[in-house]
Amino acid sequence: MIVQMKKGAQAKDIKYLQDFLIEKGFGIKDASSDTLCLFGILGDVKSLDMDQIKVFPGVETVTRISSPYKLASKAFKQDPTIITLKNGVQIGGDEFVVMSGPCSVESREQLEIIAKAVKESGSRILRGGVFKPRTSPYAFQGLGIEGLKMMREVADELGMAIVTELMGTEHIDAFVKYADIIQIGARNMQNFDLLKAVGKTKTPILLKRGLSNTIEEWLMSAEYIMASGNEQVILCERGIRTFEKYTRNTLDISAVLAVRELSHLPVIVDPSHAAGKWEMIEDLSLASLAVRADGIIVEVHHEPEKALSDGAQSLKPKKFEQMMERLEKLSTVLDKKVRR
Repeated sequence: MIVQMKKGAQAKDIKYLQDFLIEKGFGIKDASSDTLCLFGILGDVKSLDMDQIKVFPGVETVTRISSPYKLASKAFKQDPTIITLKNGVQIGGDEFVVMSGPCSVESREQLEIIAKAVKESGSRILRGGVFKPRTSPYAFQGLGIEGLKMMREVADELGMAIVTELMGTEHIDAFVKYADIIQIGARNMQNFDLLKAVGKTKTPILLKRGLSNTIEEWLMSAEYIMASGNEQVILCERGIRTFEKYTRNTLDISAVLAVRELSHLPVIVDPSHAAGKWEMIEDLSLASLAVRADGIIVEVHHEPEKALSDGAQSLKPKKFEQMMERLEKLSTVLDKKVRR
């Protein structure tokens, strides 16, 4: 439920109403802009009488939000959420942001080679897995916290930010210390304890859509994070599971447009996991830019044939550079710009 106060409403009237609602057990979330004084009422508002709220001094309108997600809804906040990282990169503004790097951090040498290559091509966010959720228990599981520290060191040397996946709450303190963006993977999209835990941090969260989840379920998972206090959520469409077997997953490119209609949160695309084939990554990235996604997250490896995970969906640095050049050219006629 959203309450809009009259223009020029006195602070004492706003406080009077909010104190009343807090006493009733509801939460308050300010959603004011330069021109409007708004706040949201959080909680089970079904029992709340809208007519009763309207009689409070200074109230202009009271509106129920029909969607089950409130904080993530565009009805709650019209202006796009823009997330600014420590190195100055903004996600959700007019820039098309490219996050890139290896699927798995394998060694210091490997990470340095790839990080330098993607930085030279224009990427300012380094991606890499240090804890790997693998289907087989015998597959490479990642370097753990040592790999995380390695990422931080290499990124600092190059002036890059880092994004990496957190799989459990036991490592959350280390991720808050070293990561610029904490990724919640598709398999953990509905791990609600984990969502609430990262919601208590101040670190931006990259939330991937689950393999078989609806857009509403995806936004409800974002709501878990936001309701816990962290409003810096980036949504990531990474393909969903369908009957098709030619590609690794089916990229739901329309989900980007749906999110832009339903939510104020930034949304990016992961073409690597969607296709599972390096040959498709470039064109899917161009398509992501065309539908006004806020960015992409792409896997890059200088020796994909030797990669310990997902080599088949990793671009070589030269191919990545070519893709960045094409993205930059396309962006000149679109709202979202690629800046290298």
